[in-house]
Amino acid sequence: MEIRLKQIQQFLYTQGASSVEELARLTGSSPATVRRDLAKLEEAGIIERTHGGARLAEASGLEVAFSLREHRQLEQKRAIAAAAYRLLRPESTVLMDAGTTVLQLARAIRLEPLPLTVITNGLALAQELTGVRGIRVIFVGGLLREDNLSSVGPYAELLLEEFFCDQLFLGATAVSPEGEMRTLDAAEAAINKKMLSRANERILLADSSKFGKTGPFRVSGLQALTQVISDGGLEVAWEERLQRWGIRLERGRVG
Repeated sequence: MEIRLKQIQQFLYTQGASSVEELARLTGSSPATVRRDLAKLEEAGIIERTHGGARLAEASGLEVAFSLREHRQLEQKRAIAAAAYRLLRPESTVLMDAGTTVLQLARAIRLEPLPLTVITNGLALAQELTGVRGIRVIFVGGLLREDNLSSVGPYAELLLEEFFCDQLFLGATAVSPEGEMRTLDAAEAAINKKMLSRANERILLADSSKFGKTGPFRVSGLQALTQVISDGGLEVAWEERLQRWGIRLERGRVG
């Protein structure tokens, strides 16, 4: 049973959702057996049952595969990235984390290049900007987190000490109701915290679905930021809090 549960969990981790019939074929089990397995996983808070199937629970504590997260809230991420692109200054040094919203900023830079030095711990982001005219990419090496395609750990943090950047563009897994940036991995939280200490302007790129959520590992309070870029769905209450804390807010326009 344990092997079958792990098969189901891993499949949902990479695909996001599935039908009972598909999971039955995957595990070589009957639909009735799969339903019992899904009931156990739902009770553990790992999955959510849907009509005829299941999906990975948002609050399961598992980080959904990078390729799947990349396409969530995609229009909002692109709008946020477009607003962030307008803040870039030629010949500046920019620090960018491995988040999927920040990756959309890298794609905007690839479409309309300008001379920059980009320092990143994001493997997908470094690949996106490799060979782009006028862009010098410095990849921060360390331990590779395969589920996030990011470099983390003490070696990565030590290398960051060698730089101080004009701008940091940072993503977030969640922004808690208390106003804290939080993530699902301790090493990711540690390197994001280090990044916040290595830039003059510290800009959070986070769509409105991230606000009011939480995660086990704290990165920092929002007060460490100079600016937040979100989308039109961000509640007015968050706008008022950011204003009280002296943090600029910009909303990317979808469509």
